[in-house]
Amino acid sequence: MSTPTRSTGPAYCTACGAETKGRFCPRCGTPAGAVPPRSSDRTTWIISGIVVVLSLAAILYAVNRPSAVSPGAPLAASGAFAGPAPDISNISAREGFDRLFNRVMTAAESGDTATVLQYTAHALGAYAQLDSVDADARYHAAVMLAQVGQFPEALALADTILATTPQHLLAFVIRGTVAELTRDQAALDRARTDFLAAWAADPKRDRQEYLDHQAVLDGFHTAAEAARTKAR
Repeated sequence: MSTPTRSTGPAYCTACGAETKGRFCPRCGTPAGAVPPRSSDRTTWIISGIVVVLSLAAILYAVNRPSAVSPGAPLAASGAFAGPAPDISNISAREGFDRLFNRVMTAAESGDTATVLQYTAHALGAYAQLDSVDADARYHAAVMLAQVGQFPEALALADTILATTPQHLLAFVIRGTVAELTRDQAALDRARTDFLAAWAADPKRDRQEYLDHQAVLDGFHTAAEAARTKAR
């Protein structure tokens, strides 16, 4: 008697539930095969797991703080909090995620690690609950992931941006940020070269997410041009 062949259906991300075929979830960047939660409360599992990672990252980064804070830059310990938490109870999930991201970035600019760690956990949990994500949301999530040392997940989100929109400038900014934090000069050079090629190919650059992050793009462009000039 022959044994029936077991059908192999699509795999799904244990964090956000999206169908995934590669090493990382194309939606939230979670590694494929991550141990699923035992509880049915997915939000609690996601946030508690992130808090553990962030606590370890805080210890590591407090020892080796860079001289200036930039998107993705690790922070030193601080006891200050940047004001009350944003009220997201009566707004959409996306608006809530954006407000939490803004709160994290405000704290990062002031070197307030305590607030960065607290609200990055909440923000990434909110991101995992979004019904749909665009390049801007993925960029926001990737910046926070890179900032707390989750580099493979940040790079996976850069890949998802490029899969949807090839030559998207923010994807190369993510790759460059991770390369700087990991001191990978070859990867940084590639990110800058790819960024400049994409910049030249799309001179209009009127995407809303480009306008929202114009200062970031201009800064990365200036650094990439300076590096190219120096290499000549």
